[in-house]
Amino acid sequence: MEAPVFQAHAPLAPQTQHRKRPEDFKFGRILGEGSFSTVVLAKELSTGKEYAIKILEKLHIKKENKTHYVKRERDIMSSINHPFFVKLYFTFQDAEKLYFGLSYAKNGELLRYIRKIGSFDETCTRFYAAELVCALEYLHSVGIIHRNEYLIFQKIIKLEYEFPEKFFRKAKDLVEKLLCSDPANRLGCEEMGGYNPLKAHAFFESISWENLHLQTPPKLTPYLPAMAEDEEEYYGNFSSLLRHLIA
Repeated sequence: MEAPVFQAHAPLAPQTQHRKRPEDFKFGRILGEGSFSTVVLAKELSTGKEYAIKILEKLHIKKENKTHYVKRERDIMSSINHPFFVKLYFTFQDAEKLYFGLSYAKNGELLRYIRKIGSFDETCTRFYAAELVCALEYLHSVGIIHRNEYLIFQKIIKLEYEFPEKFFRKAKDLVEKLLCSDPANRLGCEEMGGYNPLKAHAFFESISWENLHLQTPPKLTPYLPAMAEDEEEYYGNFSSLLRHLIA
């Protein structure tokens, strides 16, 4: 079996544009690494535009029998056109590698901020949860289903979860309606009326859904439970708290 060969794909480029090559770009720092790929920041020399270019090793793809998955990823990403998703602008290849030219999200992944801050306040949580709802609604509308990590999926179907102390009341009600053991009774499913009832839940009452992608995201603010008065002055400064924990 030969190494996978993909045709260059440039949905936004005119047909007369030449096929892109690695030498068309100045490659910079690594943005992320996956099981069989590396994502690096790259600047196109002719235009000065920045992209996140995902680089995949052909031999490794072949060795791990991942050809089908890589093709499926390319096909799915090239069909997606939504403000809450990274966009695939083009693909190209050389003798050893495949290159996916993606939009560069300069602020990185939300997961990084969740790990750093620990938890968001209610305003931040509501805003980014609403963006996720819109993103999933779009995926489902074009026949794509996002795949739950296996162990997390098992916990969900077994309803193995606990609410932290001081969990937002309306958010708790939303989670309970989403994590329902009977799929037909889950808020957001077709049997329950689809996404409109989900968007109408009280937790999202202040969300303007029509122009969500144009809104300025709220400042990322940590959520800290209520505490004793003598602790309030010290723990009120989250930066000081982080420095104390690191020390």
